[in-house]
Amino acid sequence: MSITAEREALYAEYAGKVRGYVLGRLSNRDDAEDVVSDVFLKVYEKYPTFDADRASVSTWVYTITRNTVIDYFRVHRTCAELPEELSDEGGVDDGLLRRESLQMLGEALGKLDDRSRALIVLRYYKRMSLKDTAARMGVSYAYVKVLHKEALRLLRKHMGESVI
Repeated sequence: MSITAEREALYAEYAGKVRGYVLGRLSNRDDAEDVVSDVFLKVYEKYPTFDADRASVSTWVYTITRNTVIDYFRVHRTCAELPEELSDEGGVDDGLLRRESLQMLGEALGKLDDRSRALIVLRYYKRMSLKDTAARMGVSYAYVKVLHKEALRLLRKHMGESVI
């Protein structure tokens, strides 16, 4: 199959899905169409570098789509000054809350056994699917689902203890 035919097939298969994703995030239809065009320009430009061993075509296309939408919002960011009545004087600092939450999470992770902690890190920090996590850990997909459920249960339990 020629490169042109492959590109046409990619467009035919993913154009509707990409358009739906973009329209769901942008309120302006014209801007959304521009973003969809940008997505497929990037897909066509980068297609020769696509590596099927690293990701499926759909994952690759959706990653490009998500990043293009993020780029759109970075460029078209609107800034406005907050009114005085919305000032948060005397309020709780969000950064402080995040640090405390991360500290509690770190302590709870420290209470898990090595395998449970590795599973949580692979799944949520490395953003691996359960199938990829199972392969990485050398266990079956069915078993990693059981381990995952148990690790989350223990993590919730330990997080609850930290709060009390």
